[in-house]
Amino acid sequence: MGRSYYVPRSVKGESRILYIFTIKSFITTVLIGLIGAGIWYIGGYFGMGFLIGAIITGIFGVIGYVFGAVSIPDVPAMGVLRKAGGENISDIVLRLITFRGRKKIYMYNHKRGIK
Repeated sequence: MGRSYYVPRSVKGESRILYIFTIKSFITTVLIGLIGAGIWYIGGYFGMGFLIGAIITGIFGVIGYVFGAVSIPDVPAMGVLRKAGGENISDIVLRLITFRGRKKIYMYNHKRGIK
């Protein structure tokens, strides 16, 4: 007979950057952190200090990390988000944006059904 080989169960893995960042969460952290840095840059013209600007940039970076890395828990008590358990927040927000962006309405005429 032939040889048996070990087949790993989970072949879908995400590479990690600096141990806590996945590629997706790192990109969202940097992009949304750059928005905070832009606010810091504009606020510099109005007398915003270094500490306040760094705090604002850090807050935006944390929001970016949460957006890219955290998934909604699969808990029955979540109410409206109960069916979205286990999905990433970024996937849900992008799906919401595409749903709101479509202007098409699909109608079903029940009178023209099968005769």
